[in-house]
Amino acid sequence: MAAVEPLANTPLIDLRGSALDRRTLRARLPRASAEQNAPLEAVRPLLDDIHARGRAAVVDATARFDGVEVESFRVPAEAMARAARELDPAVRAGLEEAIRRVRFVSAAEVPAPRTTTVADGATITTRHLPAERVGLYVPGGLAVYPSSVVMNAVPAQEAGVSSIAIASPPQRDTCLPHPTVLAAAHLLGVAEVWAIGGAQAIGAFAYGFADADGSVGTAEALEPVDIITGPGNAYVATAKALVRDRVGIDAVAGPTEIIVVADSHADPVFVAADLISQAEHDPMAAAVLVTESSDLARAVDDELGVRAASAEHAERIRESLRGTQSGVVLVDSLDAAVAVANAYAGEHVELHVEHPRAVASRIVNGGAVFVGPHTPVALGDYLAGSNHVLPTMGTAAFGDCLSVHAFLRVSQVVEYTRSALAEVADHITALAAAERLPAHGESISVRFDDRRQEG
Repeated sequence: MAAVEPLANTPLIDLRGSALDRRTLRARLPRASAEQNAPLEAVRPLLDDIHARGRAAVVDATARFDGVEVESFRVPAEAMARAARELDPAVRAGLEEAIRRVRFVSAAEVPAPRTTTVADGATITTRHLPAERVGLYVPGGLAVYPSSVVMNAVPAQEAGVSSIAIASPPQRDTCLPHPTVLAAAHLLGVAEVWAIGGAQAIGAFAYGFADADGSVGTAEALEPVDIITGPGNAYVATAKALVRDRVGIDAVAGPTEIIVVADSHADPVFVAADLISQAEHDPMAAAVLVTESSDLARAVDDELGVRAASAEHAERIRESLRGTQSGVVLVDSLDAAVAVANAYAGEHVELHVEHPRAVASRIVNGGAVFVGPHTPVALGDYLAGSNHVLPTMGTAAFGDCLSVHAFLRVSQVVEYTRSALAEVADHITALAAAERLPAHGESISVRFDDRRQEG
């Protein structure tokens, strides 16, 4: 097996000739170190403080972490309307089309109630009920994310959620969230937006707070939510993990990631451009290429060097590409590449191979799978109609992409007639006796007690 010289712009992991069992792959594949995403010591006391002191604690945290002294956290309706009026027409058109497409897909995902007849007189109806109130977090650190407003709010609306609140960090010059975020919320008809960022936003959603005068039920009082969704930094992810005993959450997300499965037919320019598109998010973003072609690996690495040098966020991109979470993985075959992709369980999986649709059916662990050279991750970030809030850090092996299902609760309605209950009464009493729960059995037998009926 020919040796491959080290690459200039990203680490090289040579798995040719290696075992492809899950244990080996998980140990050798590039991944952000645990220290980068470990729970932060500051988050738990911050949440405890918000739980105890409410709004005052959020005021203090906002001044400390965002450098903003906020008098009113609730964004006025006029500020949102003004942001929409002043929005660049091209950006507005893009947001409106994104809303239309995500809404089209989300509406199709809403399950209808289903009644199953188990036996004569015995039915089970499965219902999908929307959460009453949800909190949607929209980050605002290294970039601005009006697209995250769309990806969070539209599925919640299509699920039938009646009360939707958005939180996004305040800007230092205005004490309001970024105007493009406000414009997106206005276009969606979401009237409740809060200028709160970071872990304090998660705490505020989980615990709520009264207004400055201690009153509840006013416009300045934030009512706690039932579910929190949306991406964020390590502080936000840690806060979501710590409050999930009180509220539902979509996921504890890490930095964004992309894994590209490519063969010798792939265009190295396309592959490099797509890797960089995710690397520009964050220095900890993961960009991984897995290929059987050492020639393609070299060509992509060269292209990464050229593109990173001229990129607007060159330093951030270089740090991402050279980090332990990124790399080029060399394998023996396309089958091996598929095994690597499934073991990696990436947030975004791109397929740049000769027969991408056939390979797509074999990718079973991926937040979203992008098929073919003209389906880049950036399409999914904005306008594919899919959702860009996806499981990261290998959690695509068991986690879900954000959809209407995140805002729905499954409830079952059980209805049996007397005769239907009689058919299984002996089975129930026998099982109850076996579990040493006699009162369970008695709650059945009392319904068929002839002496009681005669009395």
